[in-house]
Amino acid sequence: MAVEDVGDDYTKDGTVGNRVRRSQRGRWKACSFVVVYEVFERMAYYGISSNLVIYMTTILHQGTVKSSNNVTNWVGTSWLTPILGAYVADAHLGRYITFVISSVIYLLGMALLTLSVSLPQLKPPKCSTANVEDCQQASGLQLAVFFGALYTLAVGTGGTKPNISTIGADQFDEFDAKEKIHKHSFFNWWMFSIFFGTFFATTVLVYVQDNVGWGLGYGLSTLGLAFSIFIFLLGTPLYRHKLPMGSPFTKMARVIVASLRKARAPMSYGSTRMHELPPSEYASKGAFPIHSTPSLRFLNRASLKTGPTNKWSLCTITEVEETKQMLKMIPVLVVTFVPSMMLAQIMTLFIKQGTTLDRRLTNNFSIPPASLLGFTTFSMLVCIVIYDRFFVKLTRRFTGNPRGITLLQRMGIGMVLHIIIMIIASITERYRLKVAAEHGLNHQTAVPIPLSIFLLLPQYVLMGLADAFIEIAKLEFFYDQAPESMKSLGTSYTTTSMAVGNFMSSFILSSVSQITKNQGRGWILNNLNESRLDKYYMFFAVLNLVNFLLFLVVITFYEYRADVTDSAEHKEPRMIDNNNE
Repeated sequence: MAVEDVGDDYTKDGTVGNRVRRSQRGRWKACSFVVVYEVFERMAYYGISSNLVIYMTTILHQGTVKSSNNVTNWVGTSWLTPILGAYVADAHLGRYITFVISSVIYLLGMALLTLSVSLPQLKPPKCSTANVEDCQQASGLQLAVFFGALYTLAVGTGGTKPNISTIGADQFDEFDAKEKIHKHSFFNWWMFSIFFGTFFATTVLVYVQDNVGWGLGYGLSTLGLAFSIFIFLLGTPLYRHKLPMGSPFTKMARVIVASLRKARAPMSYGSTRMHELPPSEYASKGAFPIHSTPSLRFLNRASLKTGPTNKWSLCTITEVEETKQMLKMIPVLVVTFVPSMMLAQIMTLFIKQGTTLDRRLTNNFSIPPASLLGFTTFSMLVCIVIYDRFFVKLTRRFTGNPRGITLLQRMGIGMVLHIIIMIIASITERYRLKVAAEHGLNHQTAVPIPLSIFLLLPQYVLMGLADAFIEIAKLEFFYDQAPESMKSLGTSYTTTSMAVGNFMSSFILSSVSQITKNQGRGWILNNLNESRLDKYYMFFAVLNLVNFLLFLVVITFYEYRADVTDSAEHKEPRMIDNNNE
């Protein structure tokens, strides 16, 4: 972030060159606009995604595996495009401009999707056949409009997701003791805002879609997104902005190439042999130097002075250390793929299970299957408040850690909960199949099994508890451990985890479905009463256990990066509230 030491009470406004009071920009005053944006944006996004598998099944007439995979492939793409968004923000346009442009694309995609589900010409005719794959399928044009809108939306989220949380975190000065404490709480309340919006989407919007109309349900989501963008723009005068600091990918590539070129050069760690810029030059750019560390020593050769001084032969110690920090997080990133697959299950198969159960609360009111996601959301909201207000304060007394426990420990607790969840889901599904068999409903789909949909409630509630640990820790970990010039790329590690998890879910679902079908009774069929989801869920329990053991190995060797304020040898800089990106 552009910084300059201009005193404790003032910062420099980079737009007009004048000093302004620090309290006029940043902190929670500015962050409140970002948090409110996220509430309505998440309402819009989950108003689409949470019930998408039902739309593809009932309106587009797609089977269980095809509809589930279409959902997870789209969600995976939505989480993968933020890598491009992070690159554009860090290397070219900056976070604010990238975010605004992407928001326009996002809104266009939402508007087109609303038209797709509203106009009869863009949908296949209604069908009441038990096997949806026997119904008339959507035409090429209908699918092109529908999926074109979905993937336009995915491109838009590519520029919003990696930048909005980073913009929020940027409102707190890393060099101000009080603001640094607020930043620790920011990610908890950030996730609180996400799941508050999600709760509304999975209760109100899902009900509207199932009982009033898809056009109105998606239209409300579109209006919610438009309002969220308006709120974000309203807070523009209060934001602290970061200037683009160059492509992180290019910087990392230069370090790797330079170290390979000098692979056989004799290593020396003398200050005169290692290349680094003077601290004053970093301070003038609002940055700070990072000291050399012994980890990944081979890369240190990139800063070794051996002759050539072009950028692909000689890098600074700081550039080397920034590259190390990003590379060291990759093993942690890999062990978050399996936990990310769990979120794909509640958006697909968990919802499909709900369609087979008795959803009536009264004679006139039935719960939409996707509305059980609201219990996941509510569980997480409650857990976040308890965690932030009580758990952190209690554990801080014993650990001395400002966060209570480390971020990796918090992830580990969530992973253990995922194992328990899938075991419970397997036992529940086995009981559901038993009752279906007792009532002769194995080969029927029109008649609901005489079991309340609330049979699935434990797995939904526990998933919210698990998310309160692992999802927040994952977001904060990748932001916190990324170097200052690569925060957007660090945040995109979180979205990459979600993307790969969804793609892996699609691959495993298709593979297991095909393999088990060839061997006899398929585990995942269009008729879930003939399927063996209990075995599929137990497979996931084992997969989560193996992944947790791998996680324990990874965290044994992981070293947290030094606090940035400990790395700065020059006088602590103060932020510039630069309003011109």
